[in-house]
Amino acid sequence: MNNIIIEGGHRLSGSVHISGAKNAVLPLIAAALLPEGVSEIEETPWLTDVCYMCDVLNYLGAHTQYADGILQINPASLTDCTAPFEEVQKMRASFLVMGPLLAKLGEAKIPLPGGCAIGARPIDLHLKGFEAMGAQITIGERYIEAKVNNLHGARIYLDFPSVGATENIMMAATLAEGLTTIENAAKEPEIVDLANFLGAMGAKIKGAGTDTIRIVGVRALHPARHTTIPDRIEAGSFMLMAAITGSELFLENVITSHLQPIIAKLNDAGVRIIDEIDGLRVLPSGRILPVEIKTLPYPGFPTDMQAQFMAFLALAAGNSTIRETVFENRFMHVAELQKMGADISVNGHTAIIRGVPKLQGAYVEATDLRAGAAMIVAALAAEGETVIGQVDHIYRGYENIVGKLVEVGAKIREEQSAE
Repeated sequence: MNNIIIEGGHRLSGSVHISGAKNAVLPLIAAALLPEGVSEIEETPWLTDVCYMCDVLNYLGAHTQYADGILQINPASLTDCTAPFEEVQKMRASFLVMGPLLAKLGEAKIPLPGGCAIGARPIDLHLKGFEAMGAQITIGERYIEAKVNNLHGARIYLDFPSVGATENIMMAATLAEGLTTIENAAKEPEIVDLANFLGAMGAKIKGAGTDTIRIVGVRALHPARHTTIPDRIEAGSFMLMAAITGSELFLENVITSHLQPIIAKLNDAGVRIIDEIDGLRVLPSGRILPVEIKTLPYPGFPTDMQAQFMAFLALAAGNSTIRETVFENRFMHVAELQKMGADISVNGHTAIIRGVPKLQGAYVEATDLRAGAAMIVAALAAEGETVIGQVDHIYRGYENIVGKLVEVGAKIREEQSAE
C-alpha cells in the first residue's frame, strides 16, 4: 500500500480538469445492463470504484471495455443474477445492479453491501420500492434475494430522499408494466444524469430533479451514448485546496449550478470565485472567515464536502460549526486533523472548529474517501511534511489526484509504505 506525502506551504497555480462524477457514473454503469446492445459512457473517471463496478458486471456475464475515458458495456451475455460477494463488499454502489437485474431477468441475489464505514446507510428503501412493484424479498445472513414474475408500476414514497433508492427504483421501473411514481425522491444532479441516460435509451421519465419522478415502463430499451456530468465533489475539493493555500486556480469542466451550496459557503468564508464561460476561477483571498454549515440532501450543503470544509475551517479566524445530519459516523477525520494541530471538538452530530494560526505536518490516515481528501486539503497548507496513509480510500473517488496536484505546483508524491 502507498502513502501520499505532501510538503505544505506552497501555492498552486494553473488549471485543473474536473473528471466525470463518481456518484453519477456508477449508476450509469448499472443502467447499461438494461438495453440490448452496446452502450458507451464518455467522461468515465478511471477510479477503483469504477473498476469494482465493472468487475461486478463482468461477473454477471456482461462485457466491459475501457479506453480514453470511454467505457463500453455490452450486456448481451448477461445471464447470472447473483452478484459476487467480495466485489459488492468493497463498494456499496454495486447494490445498484439489483434494479436492472430484476427488470431484465426477474431475479437478483446481491450480497449485503460494503463501502466506507461512515454510518448506517440502510437499503430498506430500495427493498420497499421493489416490494411495491411486486418483488418478493428474502433477506439471508449474507445475501438479499429478490424475485418477480412481472414487475408492475407502483406509487412509492421514500421516507428519506435516498439517492441510491431513487436510482435503483427508477432503473427497475423503466421496464415495469405501467406507471411508477416516486415521491420524496432525491433531487441530486446525479439523478438527472441517470434519467437523461435512461431517456436516451428510450425510457419515459418525467420529474427528475424534483421530489416527484414518474416513469412509464416500456417493453424494451436500446443502447445509448452518454457523457457523464462533471464531479461536483472533486470540483469543491479543488476549490478548497486553492482557498486554503491562498492560490488562484482555474477549474475546467464544471457545472456551476451544481456547486451553488459550496460556492455560497466559500463566499461566506471570504473566498472569491468567478464564474467564467469555460469554468470557475478561485482567487486568492485574505484571512479565512468562520462559517456555519449544516449538511442536507441536495440542494443543501453536501455531506461529501463536510470533511474537506472542516480542514479548511481549521485555519479560520474564529469559531465555526458543522452539523452533520446525513450520516451519523462522519467525524472520523476529526482525530486525524487534531494530529495536525486543529482545535476541534464534537458534541453528538455537531463539530465546533476553533481556528488556529497554523497546522503542522504529521502522519495521518484517510479513514474514508472524503476524509482522505480533507487530509490533502490540510496538508497543502500545513508547515512541514504530512504523510497520509490508507490512501486506497482516496483513489476510490479522485482520478489521478496526485498527478493533477503536481501539475498545478503542489509538492506531493506517492511512496510505498514501510508495511
